[in-house]
Amino acid sequence: MRAMGENCGVFGIVRDSECVEDIYRGLDFLQHRGQQFCGIATYDGARIQVITHYGQVGNTFASHELETFKGSMGIGHVSLKERQPMMWQGAVGEIAVAFSGNIINSKELLEEMKDKGEAFYHGLDIEIISKLIMQEKNVLTGISKLSEKIKGAYSLLVLTREGIYVARDIYGFRPLILGEGPNAYLVSSESRAIQNIGINRFRDVRPGEIVFITHRGFETRQQLKSPRRAHCAFEWAYTASMDSKIDGLWVQEARNNLGKSLAERDIENGGIQEDLVAPVPMSGIGHALGYHMRSGLPYQEVFLYNRYADRSYTQLTQEDRDRMAKKKLSVLEYATQGKRIVLCDDSIVRGTQIKEKVRDLKNAGAKEVHVRIACPPLLYPCHFGIATRTYEELLARQFYPRGNITTPEELTALEAWVADKIGADSVKYNSLEDFVAALKMPKESLCLYCFDGEWPFDL
Repeated sequence: MRAMGENCGVFGIVRDSECVEDIYRGLDFLQHRGQQFCGIATYDGARIQVITHYGQVGNTFASHELETFKGSMGIGHVSLKERQPMMWQGAVGEIAVAFSGNIINSKELLEEMKDKGEAFYHGLDIEIISKLIMQEKNVLTGISKLSEKIKGAYSLLVLTREGIYVARDIYGFRPLILGEGPNAYLVSSESRAIQNIGINRFRDVRPGEIVFITHRGFETRQQLKSPRRAHCAFEWAYTASMDSKIDGLWVQEARNNLGKSLAERDIENGGIQEDLVAPVPMSGIGHALGYHMRSGLPYQEVFLYNRYADRSYTQLTQEDRDRMAKKKLSVLEYATQGKRIVLCDDSIVRGTQIKEKVRDLKNAGAKEVHVRIACPPLLYPCHFGIATRTYEELLARQFYPRGNITTPEELTALEAWVADKIGADSVKYNSLEDFVAALKMPKESLCLYCFDGEWPFDL
C-alpha cells in the first residue's frame, strides 16, 4: 500500500456578497481535519485567485491579504499533506480544484497518464484528479468519468467562472454536506462549518451525486449509480467534530452510544466498581459521557487539554505524533489520586500514546486504570484516508497476525494481552457487532475495512 493517505476538509460558498470571510470562517471550523496547509480560491468576475499557506487558518491569513480576494463565490481547503486548492487552465476553462480523500490506484493512473504525454509537478492525487477532469470536453463530463477511473475516496469541489461543482464518490466514503441560508449556498466536509455560520438547513450530498451551485441555488447535474454506500465509520468515532451531523447521524449521538455499549458490557460481566469515568480528550469525551450515562459512574476530567495543540493521531511521522501527544495533555492530579479510573478513548492504533497516558495517571496517584475503547481492534491499514500506514504499526495485528477476530474468546485474549502491553489494569473494546449497532446504520452502509479487512468494492 501507499505510505501515506490524505486527511483534509473542503468548504465552498456562493452568496450575494463578498465571500472570502465566510470561507475563512468555514475553514477555521474544519481545522481539526488538517493542520499543515490551508488555502482559498475565489472568482472575482474576471479571474480565479488562489492563495495557500503552510500552517493553520487563524495563524496564516492576514486581514489585508483576505481583503484582496474579491468575489461572491469561492472554495477553501485544509490539509495535513499538500497545498490546495490548485488552479488550472485548459480546454474546460479556468478552474480551481480541492478534494478530500485518497486514490488507491494513483500510481497506475500516474504512469498511464505520463505515457500519454501528461506532465506532473509532484504527482499528487489532486494533480491526477484535476488532469483527468481536464481531459474531457467539459467539467461535468470530467467529474462524472472519475468514477470509472479512480479507485478510492473523494469529496470534490471545482470552482469555475459559472459556479461550483460538488461531487462525492459513488460509495460516499468521505462526508460532504450542502447548506442553504439567506442569499447563500454552501458545501462543507462537515455540517459544523455550515451551522456555525448561522445556517441550519443542510443535507448530505448523495454518493455519486454531482451538484452545481450558482446564485440560483443547488442543481443536481448528474446522479451516478452507487453500487452501495461505504461511509467511513471512523468519522463518527474519531475524525469528525462532535457537533457535526454526517449522513443523518449526529457524531455526539454516535459517540454516546459507543460509550453506553462499553458500559453495558461491563455491567453484564459483573458490574462496575470503579470510582469515576474520564476521557482522553478530545474525541474520547463523547465516549466517556456515554459510559457515564449508562453506568451512573461520576464523569471527571483527569487530563487538561492544551487548546493550542494539534491532533496527535494525524501527524505525519511517529516523532511528530509523540511530540504532539506530550504537548496536548497534562494530568489533573487532584482528580486522580487514589482513584480507580475508567479511561475512555476512540481507538488504540500503535499503543504508544495510551501507554503513556496510563503511566501518567498511575504516576499521579491513580489506584487503577481500566481502558475502554470505542472502536473494535484495528487490524488493517486504511486505504481510504490518513488513518494507519502499515500493518506493523497496528498493535492488535501483532497479537493476531492472521487478521480477523471471530469469537468473543479471541477478543478477550487480545484485550488481556493489550492491557499487559500498555500497563492498564484492564482493556475492553467494543466488538464489531456492538460498534455497528451503536451507529444505528446498516453494516452494508459502512466501510469497516480497518476492522474486518473487507473491501467495499473489487480492486
